[in-house]
Amino acid sequence: MRWFFGHFSEILATPLMVNILLMGMAYGCLRRCGVLAYSNTYRERRALLMSLGLLVVYAVALLLLTILPHAVLLSATGHLFPSPFASSLLPVLAFSIVTSSMLYGAVMERIRHIGHVYDSLLDGLRSITPFILFYILFMQIYESIRFVFG
Repeated sequence: MRWFFGHFSEILATPLMVNILLMGMAYGCLRRCGVLAYSNTYRERRALLMSLGLLVVYAVALLLLTILPHAVLLSATGHLFPSPFASSLLPVLAFSIVTSSMLYGAVMERIRHIGHVYDSLLDGLRSITPFILFYILFMQIYESIRFVFG
């Protein structure tokens, strides 16, 4: 019991938990901003092209930070895996999804003020709440079994 209570937070504070939270927020932004309900009107095409343009800018920036010799996001040995790029791949993906869907929502006038941005991020967190609960239970059981038998 002493080990379980003493290591509870340490067990849950993992990069996997952060990635689950970030991808949930990205999903909430996609859903709230209307990207997933695309219906091919002029305004939606324009918003989608602007969002895709932003994604292209992100992709070019990542390519420049990884492909060039002695690039910043490469490892000390010059490889992509393992490297800072590999460690930050999901957070960068979540950030690009959030910003491009927010741009889409702003062009579509679904995002009118900062409150709508917060609501869409929180909507994503609400939608992944069952996964977070499952993650907490699974990790505690897994680490407890590992402690007892390892």
